[in-house]
Amino acid sequence: MRDTSELTAAAERFADRLRAAPQSRLQRGAAAEGLALARELANRAQRLEFPGREPVTMPDAGVFTVADQLTVAATDLAETLRTAPAGAPEGDLDEAVRLVREAEARSGL
Repeated sequence: MRDTSELTAAAERFADRLRAAPQSRLQRGAAAEGLALARELANRAQRLEFPGREPVTMPDAGVFTVADQLTVAATDLAETLRTAPAGAPEGDLDEAVRLVREAEARSGL
């Protein structure tokens, strides 16, 4: 089993910043950045867990829920990667961490 704590820690840090951000900052793009990341992480988890099945798109539930959506999506992906069979691509975890860090930087938080 792989250690996915770096992914969950990075996502939790970004989610905490989203929770602490004022509504105006969320509406100026931070929430959209968080939702786009949550959707991407959720899609990756679904593709790994259910290959051959079209991923379901995470809905837009509003600017105040995006931090929770990000946390859930990152946790799902981390668990999927953590329990992936031997021989699964190691780069998926590193790439997911990179995506989280880049999205947080673009969010301006």
